[in-house]
Amino acid sequence: MIDVHQHLWPAEFVDHLRARREPPYLDGWTLHTHGEPAYDVDPAAHAVDKRVALELDTGTTLAAVSLSSPLGIEELDDPALLDAWHAGAAALPSPFRAWASVNLLEPDLAGLAELFAAGFVGLQLPAHVLAVPAAWDVFGEILAVAEQANKPILIHPGPAPHAGIHAGPAASASASASADHPGWWAPVVDYSAQLQSAWWSWHAYAGRQYFPALRLCFVAAAGLAPVHHERLSARGGRLGTIDPNLFVDTSSYGPQGIDAVARVLGIDQVVHGTDRPYAGITELRQGEAATTVIQYDNPHRLLFGTSPPRNDPGRIGFGRGAPSY
Repeated sequence: MIDVHQHLWPAEFVDHLRARREPPYLDGWTLHTHGEPAYDVDPAAHAVDKRVALELDTGTTLAAVSLSSPLGIEELDDPALLDAWHAGAAALPSPFRAWASVNLLEPDLAGLAELFAAGFVGLQLPAHVLAVPAAWDVFGEILAVAEQANKPILIHPGPAPHAGIHAGPAASASASASADHPGWWAPVVDYSAQLQSAWWSWHAYAGRQYFPALRLCFVAAAGLAPVHHERLSARGGRLGTIDPNLFVDTSSYGPQGIDAVARVLGIDQVVHGTDRPYAGITELRQGEAATTVIQYDNPHRLLFGTSPPRNDPGRIGFGRGAPSY
C-alpha cells in the first residue's frame, strides 16, 4: 500500500516552531496560527517510532509526508524553518519519504532540483496561491523544475483566510472569525474552497498545454471539484477528456465522495491518501480489485510515472514484505 498524503513533524522542525514568537509557532504542543483557533497537537502523532509501527502494521510500503501548508511556511521569511523541515524529513526512516517545499517569495530553483535528486518524491504547493488561472503561470518556473525532474506536484490547502481582511459590513464579523468558527470550519469550508479554486484555475489556464508531462495530485478529492462537471457544462464550460496525469487523493472522504469523483474522472485517477494523523484509512467499498488500484497502482503511477509490474510483491497483499522505495 502507498499513502501519498501524510504529515509527520521531525524533531528539528518542532524545535524551530517552538523558537518562533509569531504565528505559526508551538507553545509546548499548542499550535498557534493566524487564521484558525489554537490547536492542541497530539505528541504521539509525531513520534516517529509510533508512526513507523503504525505503518508497518497497516502494510504501508511508502508513506509520503509533507509540510503542513496551512501553517503558511512557504510564504514566511524564515528559511531556517524550511531547512529544518527538509533536513528532518530526509532523515525519516522507511516507509517514510517526503514531499519537498519551496520558499514562494524567493524560490530556490537549483535547491529544489537538488532536493529532487536527493530523493524527495515531489513538490507540495499550497492551493491558495493557485486560486486564479494566471497564478499557474506565475509559478511556471517551479512547475518546470518538477516536470524536468519527472517529479509530481501535490496541491494541498494553504492557510485559512486571516481574520479581519474583509471590508464593508462584514468587517466586524470577520474580525473575530477565527474565534467564532468551530474547529472543523477551516478544513471543511476554507480548505475545500481553496482546492476547488486551484482545480478549476488549472483547467482554465489550460495547464496541460504548457506542462504536457507534469503529474499533479489534488488532495481531499480536490474539494470534490470534479463532481461539479455538470454545472460546468450547464454554464458553458467543458471538462474535456480524462487527463491520465491528473490525480485526486482520497483523504477525508469515504465511499460516497470517492464514488462520485470516480464516476467523473475514472478510478485510475484516484490515489490513496489518508492525511494521517488528522484522518485515517476509510473503507471505500470499491471491491478488492479497485481497492488495489487506488491503494497501490495509481499512487505508483503518480509518484514514479510508471505502472508497477503486475507481479510486484508490493502490489500483492498491499505491501507486506514488499521492497522499499
